[in-house]
Amino acid sequence: MSHFQHSLNDDSDYKREEIIRKIEHAIEHMTLKELEALSYDMFTKGYFDNF
Repeated sequence: MSHFQHSLNDDSDYKREEIIRKIEHAIEHMTLKELEALSYDMFTKGYFDNF
């Protein structure tokens, strides 16, 4: 893998982890009703198929 490609992967990994941290922080502050709505939306879109 070239140095350029390695840098792109590192940058993508960093951005992905940053987004996950922001989502986790937002979820921690949601009400039960908001979490249920989010859960239902994710279920209907197939994100919970592996659980």
